[in-house]
Amino acid sequence: MASASTAVLRTEARLLSREPGVLFWIITFPTLLMVILGLIPGFDEPDTALGGRRVIDLYVPVAALLAVITAGLQAMPPVLIGYRERGILRRMSTTPVRPTTLLVSQLVLLGGAALASAVLAIAVGRIAFGVALPGQITGYLVALVLSTAGALALGGLVCAIASTQKAGQAIGSALFFPSMFTAGVWLPVQAMPDLLRDIVGYSPMGAASEALDAAMRGGWPHWADLGVMALWTLVLTAGAARWFRWE
Repeated sequence: MASASTAVLRTEARLLSREPGVLFWIITFPTLLMVILGLIPGFDEPDTALGGRRVIDLYVPVAALLAVITAGLQAMPPVLIGYRERGILRRMSTTPVRPTTLLVSQLVLLGGAALASAVLAIAVGRIAFGVALPGQITGYLVALVLSTAGALALGGLVCAIASTQKAGQAIGSALFFPSMFTAGVWLPVQAMPDLLRDIVGYSPMGAASEALDAAMRGGWPHWADLGVMALWTLVLTAGAARWFRWE
């Protein structure tokens, strides 16, 4: 079974490598957007309203979150729902390779691409704009893995409740833009008014933004933020497992 799982993983990796558009949006686009924002006059200057930090300092974690959101809501649903529509999952269920093997392969590949994107954003942010590296590496990794798990669980839920690829794309897009807002793509969470920041903090990406920012500044992420992320991941995973249909 281990060799079969490896074969599925290799096959899915090869198929993903043939989708340069998907890889661009997950790995390259978040960093490219961060660079564009970093070139805006004033974004690389200390802001007293942000405690002396620069706007570009806040956008490195945001770029990482944009990658995980794209992986979960834009990349995963078309693949898995398409497999179900074409009967691939049903045929696979009759072989020694269970459909869950395919699901795990998708999680590994898309999660890996999102984490690679985060590394790229950190490297470019450091080299191009002098953004400090995460001061609390372990806390940053914990927050990043939890945020990736939450985004992929949300994508799994979309795959579960959408009956067709078009429905999956519609639901994914409906969730994509609010997720980007709560992650701070248009306005960093740390720059939001207090009430809005508190509300956003209860969302999975809002809590992730707060946790990553805390780790960037050298402190351990607040346990409340990690708890919000973990709870969302459990709820979304349970929903995806409950309603997912293999055919």
